[in-house]
Amino acid sequence: MERKNAIPISSNPSRPVCLITGASRGIGRAIAKAFAQAGYDLVLTCSKTLPELEAFARELEASCQTEVASSCEFHGIHCQTFQVDAGDPAQVEALFQNIPRLDVLVNNAGISYVGLLHEMSPEEWRKVLSTNLDSCFHTCKFSIPLMLQNHAGRIINISSVWGNVGASTEVAYSASKGGINAFTKALAKELAPSNIQVNAIACGLIDTAMNACFSAEDMENVIAEIPADRIGTPEEVAALALQLANAPAYLTGQIITMDGGWT
Repeated sequence: MERKNAIPISSNPSRPVCLITGASRGIGRAIAKAFAQAGYDLVLTCSKTLPELEAFARELEASCQTEVASSCEFHGIHCQTFQVDAGDPAQVEALFQNIPRLDVLVNNAGISYVGLLHEMSPEEWRKVLSTNLDSCFHTCKFSIPLMLQNHAGRIINISSVWGNVGASTEVAYSASKGGINAFTKALAKELAPSNIQVNAIACGLIDTAMNACFSAEDMENVIAEIPADRIGTPEEVAALALQLANAPAYLTGQIITMDGGWT
């Protein structure tokens, strides 16, 4: 685990703390911005692009310090940034040595693999499952004790419609997201008596770099099947994640599909 110029989490107990994995780009980046504007202190991780994440964190801190009449509920938020392989238990354990308290965990780290299953190597399979599914176990393992201290917490897992229905040439990705869905439902039952809610967002086609491997024609064919007639934005996913962080406590164990009406 690599850490760069991290500013400690504020000691102000009135300011909630949110950990977001895979926060340097795409959906994770949008979620970080939404939670910063809502007044959360942030712990942000990435697997490779720490300088980019660090610059983004400083932008968030500056924007919430200077926009006096903005949507930032609290000013002077703090962002800590870490380079962490979320699928590595030792690195995740080291990360949590820097997190004294936690209100919300967003498990967003994820990678994809597009190709025929019989051409996939065991190492490629293991990497997808480790990054997408094992990471949820590792982060939850260390987040839950922090949440139990306050008898409250929110865990939000970023899943996919492929976890619901499966996708040809994306078997490992589909398996990992299906695992996240089952993980979410089971953990929600386990933690409900402790007032910790666990939900997942099953995303449809979202405008992120993960779709760069598809041609313009492929994208057009997919969009043609979406009733909303467009792909979703990371900001829309972020808005839903923030809603889940503030949703009624009775909402738990749900896989909320956000796909423009596709399923």
